[in-house]
Amino acid sequence: MLIRTEAPADILPIDRLLKTVFETDAEADLVMRLRENSHRTLSLVACSDDGEVIGHILFSPVTVDDVDDNWQGLAPLSVKPEYQRQGIGKALMEEAKIMLADFGYPVVVVLGHSEYYPQVGFEKASEHGLGCIWEVPDEAFMVLEVIPEHLAGKSGVVKYSEEFSAL
Repeated sequence: MLIRTEAPADILPIDRLLKTVFETDAEADLVMRLRENSHRTLSLVACSDDGEVIGHILFSPVTVDDVDDNWQGLAPLSVKPEYQRQGIGKALMEEAKIMLADFGYPVVVVLGHSEYYPQVGFEKASEHGLGCIWEVPDEAFMVLEVIPEHLAGKSGVVKYSEEFSAL
């Protein structure tokens, strides 16, 4: 398996992957809008040995109380059904953490599965004084510090790019 940044040739395979993995086209439409509006910070794909896109992860900017501190929102993370439960999502996340830190993006938030994301280091955001702009279950909104000491003294409401409002 190879993990690399998204290339233009990956746009349609990513779109097909998202439409396969999720119940509706909302995530695929979201990714397309984020890409079109230049709100995509980092997009990685996992490819099988024959070059097929089997996994994808995307990050876009978020703010805390409208302050831009280079924080990122993870959404979505997807793995082709027949490749799930093989560590591909975790491998994508581990590579992303390294790249985000290298690029100076210190913190990631995610609205996701409360049993999955803690396995890669996420903690409940509320434990750090952070809330989500939407009303969501406390255990589903999480935060991960990829550069140490960037959560200290931060609190407030996390806001995603406007493209998320259509979900």
